Amino acid sequence: MSDLEKYISDRKKRDNKFAEGYEEGYGQFKVGALLRQARESAGLTQEELARRLKTKKTAISRIENHAEDIKPSTLERVAAALGKRLHVSIA
Repeated sequence: MSDLEKYISDRKKRDNKFAEGYEEGYGQFKVGALLRQARESAGLTQEELARRLKTKKTAISRIENHAEDIKPSTLERVAAALGKRLHVSIA
């Protein structure tokens, strides 16, 4: 177990509020991080992706940094703009 994993585990045990919000917050972070990684691997800046989506750079930044309540249709549009397909899995 890494130091980070140990910290998270210990904090969940002693801080109920942290434990309750951790999974949702982590999920949102992970979606944003995956979108950023896909954009970067496509060789695009936030501004270039925003142009493809006919939106503003700030909207792309918000999605990558705070991917809360992002609609599946938005994810599909971003994937298409990156030349990718959206694949959703329930595990």
